[in-house]
Order: sequence, then structure tokens, then C-alpha cells
Amino acid sequence: MSLTYLEAIREAQARLLAEDPRVFIYGQDVGAFGGAFKATKNLAKQFPGRVLDAPISEDAIIGLAVGAAIEGLRPIVEMQFADFSVTGFSQIVNQAATLFWRTQVPCPLVIRLPSGGTAGSGPFHSVCLDSVYAHFPGLIVLTPATVEDAYSMLLEAVALDDPVIFCEHKYLYYHLKADALPTEALPIGKARLAREGRDLTIVTYSAMVHEALAVAEELATESIEIEVVDLRSVKPLDTDTVMASVARTGRLLCVGEEWPWGGVTAEVIARVASEGFGLLDAPPMRLNAKDTPVPFHPNLWAAHRPTAGSIASAVRQLLRL
Repeated sequence: MSLTYLEAIREAQARLLAEDPRVFIYGQDVGAFGGAFKATKNLAKQFPGRVLDAPISEDAIIGLAVGAAIEGLRPIVEMQFADFSVTGFSQIVNQAATLFWRTQVPCPLVIRLPSGGTAGSGPFHSVCLDSVYAHFPGLIVLTPATVEDAYSMLLEAVALDDPVIFCEHKYLYYHLKADALPTEALPIGKARLAREGRDLTIVTYSAMVHEALAVAEELATESIEIEVVDLRSVKPLDTDTVMASVARTGRLLCVGEEWPWGGVTAEVIARVASEGFGLLDAPPMRLNAKDTPVPFHPNLWAAHRPTAGSIASAVRQLLRL
């Protein structure tokens, strides 16, 4: 039996509810409707009174969850889309993120953000906010790129005493499958070497991992060996694994679906340039979405975000340097 990325998230939540009475799920339409993407389908029936529908107020949703976490519960909040979480931004960055620093009281809260674009979803339902939330001390920001990580990292996120932003990519919900749920996993904060190579390192995360792997597969037919590093989490960031890869290849391309200004790709390149400049045989490059709102039209959207085609072009350019 195979499971999708979305089903792995649902299975993780079911296990958490079954094993820990402190866990509850809160969000818009997560109850009888099963959530906007059905990530909580049937969970309200299985766990009465612990999968709760919320009012249409992200500010109130997150505020309630912070209060519940203070009192010792472990809430999982579902935002219908990552974009909507900015309505509760102050609660996340001014309350949840700073709580332990201010009071020594932990805030074990997980906020699930359906992130990233799909064809036709436009500027209000396509945003990646991983870099925005990673900017604030106190928040853990996770970006699972596989079915296995979607499951295991959600389990680990709820076990943490810190507030976690869990960025799950909507495109991966139905496009990824695995034969079984994992029994072992890398810990949060440890990057994964998704493919070994010798000529160039691509550092990426979330849905862009699969675009990068497609490029590596294509270029292997030309005897170009690309190494792909899946960050898995962007806060904390596994600089050691990135440095070790760049030491092997001498060239670095960072790819992210988010906007370029002040993003994860910029942070990775800054660290490599400052801490591992001598490892580089060419200037590092990055590839991000265009610095515009996300377009509605599928053709424009395809041109807006990095794709296997644009990544391959960047790889070829970097290899010529």
C-alpha cells in the first residue's frame, strides 16, 4: 500500500492524537469537513472533541493555541494557506517566538502551513514564507520534501518544546508517494544528501528538491554529476553538510521557490562565502522565483518559479565559470 505526502501528514496527526492526550488540532474547517486539503479527514470522528473548528480569524486561532501551549497542551494549528498566517503574524513572532525567552515557559506549538504554488492559485494562495519566519529567533522552520519527512518531521515537531512552523508544499500533497511510513529518520536540523555528485552542488528544499533531482538525472546522461542537498529544515540550517558538499564539488547553486530578497538561498550563500570561500572554484549562484507577486496564469506561473529547465540553464552557466 502506498501513501501520499498528504496522507503521511494525516497519519502523523492520527498517531499523535492517539498517543498523546495533550495534542489537539485547531483550524478552519478541520472538523467534519476534514480541512481545506483533507489533511484531517475523519480525525474528528476518531478523536471527538480534539479536532476543533475555528472562527475565520487567524489572529484568534494562533492566540488560542499559544494560550493552550502555555497551559501544557500541544496544539497543531492548520492554516488553510500559508498566505493567511500573516493575519496572525504578531501572535507568531511577538508571542510564540519570544515566550520562553521572556518567561521561561515553553510554547510547544506547531503551525502547519500549506505552502507554495500550484497552477492557477495566484498571489493569495501560493506564498512560501519559510524565510520570513526563519528571520525570527525562537521559531523552528521545517520544509519536508519527501513523504517520509512529512511524517517523521511532524512527529518530531510536536515533541519539541519550541514553536514550529511546518511548511508543507501543496504541490507535493498528491504528487509524491511512498510504499510505507518510515521507522527511522534524520533528526530536525540535519540536511539530507539526496544525490551524490562531483561537479556541482545544488542546495535546495521542499518542492525544489524534486526539480533539482530531475536536472541531476538529465545531466548525468552528459557525464555531469550533480550533488543535491535537501536542507529539510531552514531554521536550524545544517551548514556543515552544505560545506562538506561544496568541499567535494567546488561549485554551489542554491535554489528556492520563495522570493529572492533576503531568502534562504541568500543565507546559504552568505555562510558559504564567509566560512568556506576557499572551497569555491567559481562564484556561488542562486535561483529563486521572480521578484513579483505570483501570477494566476499557468504559463506565467511556470515562468515565475524555478523549474527543471531554468535550474539546468543555471547549472550549465555555473559550470562554464
